[in-house]
This record gives sequence, C-alpha cells and structure tokens, in this order.
Amino acid sequence: MSVALPADDPTADQLSQEERAAARREVRGLRRRALFLVLPLLIFLIVTFVYPIGAMLSRSVYNPVVSELIPDSAKALSAWDGTGMPDTAAITAFALDLRRLQEERNAGRLAQELNRITPGLSGTVQSTARKLRTIAPEELAADAPATLTGIDPAWSQRPVWATLKEATRVFTDRNFLTALDLERAEDGSISGRTSARIYLKLYAKTMKIGFFITLLTLVLGYPLAYFLTHQPRQRANMLMIFVLLPFWTSLLVRTTAWIALLQTNGVINSLLMGLGLTSSPIEVLYTETATIIAMTHILLPFMVLPLYSVMISLDGSYVRAAMSMGATPFRAFLTVYLPNTVTGISAGAMLVFIISVGYYITPALVGGTDGQMISNLIAFHMQQSNNWGLAAALGSLLLALILVLYWIFDRLFGMDNIKLG
Repeated sequence: MSVALPADDPTADQLSQEERAAARREVRGLRRRALFLVLPLLIFLIVTFVYPIGAMLSRSVYNPVVSELIPDSAKALSAWDGTGMPDTAAITAFALDLRRLQEERNAGRLAQELNRITPGLSGTVQSTARKLRTIAPEELAADAPATLTGIDPAWSQRPVWATLKEATRVFTDRNFLTALDLERAEDGSISGRTSARIYLKLYAKTMKIGFFITLLTLVLGYPLAYFLTHQPRQRANMLMIFVLLPFWTSLLVRTTAWIALLQTNGVINSLLMGLGLTSSPIEVLYTETATIIAMTHILLPFMVLPLYSVMISLDGSYVRAAMSMGATPFRAFLTVYLPNTVTGISAGAMLVFIISVGYYITPALVGGTDGQMISNLIAFHMQQSNNWGLAAALGSLLLALILVLYWIFDRLFGMDNIKLG
C-alpha cells in the first residue's frame, strides 16, 4: 500500500522542479535537432535568394563606383560647399585621376556614370580624357584648371563640378527620385521632373493591366471552376488535366502562339474577315489589349485552382436548404454559395495580380510599346542601359507597392482564411 506525500512535502516540489527542468532540456534538444535539419535549406535560401535580392536592392541607394574610380577627387570635392568653383587642389586631383583612368581604359565608366546625372556630359569627359593622356602629369599638376578649360570650356562651369560631386557620393537618393519622376534642384528642393516623366505613368499602367487581368481571369475562371465541381469525380479529374495543361508548355511557346493568333494576317483576323464580321484586319498585336489577352490565358489556372479547391469542399445542402425556404436558385447562389467562395476568389485574385505585375516576357513579345509594363523598363535598365541603380530603385518601389497591397488585402480578407489549393 502506497502512502501519498503530504501537500507541503518539499520532496514533491523537488521532483516537480526536476521533471520540469528535464522537460525543458528535452524541448531544447528537439529544437536544436529541428534547426540542424532545416539549416542546410536556410543556408541555401540565404545564399541563393535573400543575399542576391538584398545586394541588388541595395544598389538603389549604394553607388560607390565613382568614388572608387576617382578616390582623390572624391576626397577633395567632399570639402567643397558647392558654391563657386572648387579649389585648385580639387581640380588638379580630378585632372590627374581622369588622366590615370584614360591610361587604364576606365574613363568610359566614369563618363557613363556622370551622363546618368547630366545627359550629354559623357562626350565632354571622354574627349577630355583622350587629350589629357598626351600631357605629362607634372605639366598637368602645374596648372590643371587652365588645362581643363582649354580642352573644353564646360570645365569652367559650376554645374559640371556639382554633377561630379553628386556622383562621388556613396549613398544617394538620386535613383529613387528618378523612379518617382522627381528631381533635386540646386538649392536642395525636390520637385517634379520637367522632362521624361514616364515612371509613374508606367506604374499606373501596370496596376491597371494587373487589375483587368485579375478581373478577366475571375470572370472566366469562376464559371469553369463551378462547372468542374458539379461534374462526376472521374470526369472532373479528366477536365482538370486541360486546366493544368498550360503548365506543361513553355511560357515562351504559349506567348509566341498568341503572336500567330493576333497578328494582322493571323488566325483570328483571317477568321473574322472570312465570316464577314470585319472588312479589314483588326490591329491587336503589339497593343495593351494583346498583353491583357495573352496574360489572361497564361494566368487563368492560378485563378481556377484556388476556386476549385474551395468549391469542392462546400456542402451543397446549404444551397438546397435556402431553396427549400423559398429562395430562387439565383438568390440562393448570391446569398449562400457566393459568400462561401470568397476565400477562393481572394486567393486567386491575390495570386494573379501579384504575378501579373511582375511579368515582362509576355508584354515584351506581344505588347509592343503600348503594352509595356514597369517590369519591362526594369529589365531594360538591367540588360541594356546597365543602370542597375535605377533598376533596383524601380524594383524596390514595385516591391513596396505589392507589400502595401498585400497588407490592404490582409486587412480586408485575412490571409488566414485563404485557401490556395
């Protein structure tokens, strides 16, 4: 016969404390083992995903190229207050740096960076660099201001040196100002750009195209998902293969197929003219409409799958109960069925919209100039103009815009209620 310990027996508290300590040690051990299991995946994601994206986005504000090309000039110009002309020491340092860059064949990089701030300055820098190479360093150091002015009178103008000083700054907000169609005046004030105000319009166009694509995929996908859920399981599975079929085809193939369909002498125009519906071809290809049509076709499965996963789990007795109480089929659909599919609608809309605003291959192939989106301009600055800082700023703003829309979406619908499949 066992004897229970009194409630105030210290042995009971001691055993309880030892058990709790052992349980905590066991939990910590389980956590460490779980961490070790996922650690390779975390390292892989950091190395291949987080770090490259972070490094790219940092280029929007971090630009040490010029300060590394002309370190002596950057140090000398940092003491210049921006009024009048820089002192002789700063001008001499720049002349010697520019001559050295020409010998190293890096003057073109400096010219390119300065030209992004002040268009047209590239020619001045490169022509000056070529002529400085023929001048001995001692002779150049003796009277650098006169030498530079004699080569090109532009070096006697304060705005040119202000551009050079601006370019030597390692951290700058210049790229973000350009991405927002803003510019900084000489007095430091910020105002709208007087020319080339294209980026805000492209952001607005991107949002508009994304909205129409989302709306069209919902209009087309909702009836399709409803039809699939009301078919026998075997037939629904067979039809679902046709919904998933685009995933088995290259995106490039699907996009170029629309070129054959939408071009002036393409299938659609030939069919319309053959039926007598139009007397002349309809110019659809290389327009905003072509971008919306092609991307709606490509992104339609991303709307159908969340809707189908929600509809297939709904209990049909709810609608039958509403109809048994006197509701018409249409009213029962609006008041019972449709509200219960809001989670699928919201999930599909979120997927389609976020994916659509980041597309650039399809708009580039079928959209032409009229159907371009902000992603196409980001790709242009990355691949052709090599202005990675501006591309990073545009990408950062697009990411921030998507995060804001995601936050609004979460407040309206709640991410916990979403079903993606």
